[in-house]
Amino acid sequence: MLKGFKNIWLITRRELNTFSKRPIILFVMFVAPLGFLTFFTTMMNSGLPTKLPAALVDEDDTHVTRQLTRILGSMEETQFVLQTKSFTEARQAMQRGEIYAIFRIPKGTTEAALTQRQPVISYYTNDSYFIPASLLMKDMRKLSEMAGLAITRETMRARGFRDDQIMGTLQPIVIESHPLGNPHLNYSVVLSNLLVPGLLMIVIMLTTSYTLGMEWKRGRQKKLYAMSGQNVWVAVLGKLIPQTAVYTIIFWLIDLVFYSYLQFPCACGIPRMMLWGFLAVIASQGFGLLLFEVFPNQMRMAMSACSLVGVLQLSLAGFSFPVSAMDEPFQWLSNIFPLHHYFLIYVNQALNGYSIAYVWPSVVALIAILLAPQLFYYRLQDAFLHKEYIP
Repeated sequence: MLKGFKNIWLITRRELNTFSKRPIILFVMFVAPLGFLTFFTTMMNSGLPTKLPAALVDEDDTHVTRQLTRILGSMEETQFVLQTKSFTEARQAMQRGEIYAIFRIPKGTTEAALTQRQPVISYYTNDSYFIPASLLMKDMRKLSEMAGLAITRETMRARGFRDDQIMGTLQPIVIESHPLGNPHLNYSVVLSNLLVPGLLMIVIMLTTSYTLGMEWKRGRQKKLYAMSGQNVWVAVLGKLIPQTAVYTIIFWLIDLVFYSYLQFPCACGIPRMMLWGFLAVIASQGFGLLLFEVFPNQMRMAMSACSLVGVLQLSLAGFSFPVSAMDEPFQWLSNIFPLHHYFLIYVNQALNGYSIAYVWPSVVALIAILLAPQLFYYRLQDAFLHKEYIP
C-alpha cells in the first residue's frame, strides 16, 4: 500500500513537470475556464434582456391606441426605436436587423371595436433571434389582450358605468405571481450555472484524454506502467490527481463568484455546492477516462469522442428542453451524462432547497460514472502492454 502511494506521488511529480513544459495544458486548465466564467457572467450581467428595439406602426392614431402604445413602450423588455405609419418602412428596418419586432395597429381599429366589430391587431417578430423575439412577442401578446380590455372600458364608460364596476368586470380575479427559485427571472441564474460548469466538464474530459494519450504518442506508456509498479490505476491516479486539484479549485472559484459575489440563489449553502462541484469534476474525469478506454492508443479519436459527447450532454442535460418531454430513447441517453445529474442536483439543492433525499439518485449516478472505467480495465492494461500509438 505504502509503495503504491509512493508510486502515485512519483507519477504526480512527473506530471507536474510535464505541465511546466507544455503551456497549452496550463492555458486549457486555467485560462479557458476563467474565460468561460467571465464571458457568460458579463454577457448576461443584466439578468434579462431589456429595452429590445422594436417598431410601432400606428395607422389608427387615436387616443386609445396612443395610450396602448405608451403602455407597451413602458414595458421593461420593449423600446420603440421607430414609430411610423408606414409598414414598409418598419419591415425594411427589420430586414436590416435594426429591430426585432413590429407592432401594427391598422386604421379604423378603435372605430371597429366601439361599433362591436372585430378589429385585427398584428405583430411580427424576427425569430432568427429567438430570445429577443420571444420576449417581445410576450409583451405584444399581453398588449393585444389589453387593447381589447381598453376598448371595452371606453365602451362601458360611455354607457355610464363607474370605474370600480368596470374593473370588476374586466378583471374579476386579481392574480399574484410568485416565481420560486429564481424570483427575479434572471436568465443568468440558470444559464450561467449550467453553461459554465458544462463547458468546464468538456474541458475536463478533453484534458483527461489528452494527457493520457500523450503517453502513447510520445512512446512513454511502458515507462509510466513500470513507474506505477505495473498497476494501471496507480498510473491513472498519478496522472489525474493534479488535474483533479486544479479543476476542483476552479469549480469552487466559480461557485464563490456565482453565490457570493453575484448573489445567485443558493438555498443549500455554498459548502454543499462545492461538494457537488468536486463530485462533478471527478465524475467528468471518470467519463473522459471511459471514453479513452474505447480508443486507448488513438488520442485523436478519444478526444473527438469527448468533444462529441460533451456537446451532446449540453443538449440533453434538461435545462434548455425538459428531459421528460424528449423521446424515450433520449430520456435514457441523458442519464449517462454527468452534466444532467449535476443539473438535477443544482435545481433541487441550490434553487429549490430540497433535502438531500431528493438528489441521492443523481449522486449515485455520478459515483457510478466515476467507477464505470472499471468495466474496461482490461483494455487499458492491454494498451499499456501491447498497443502502440495510432495517429
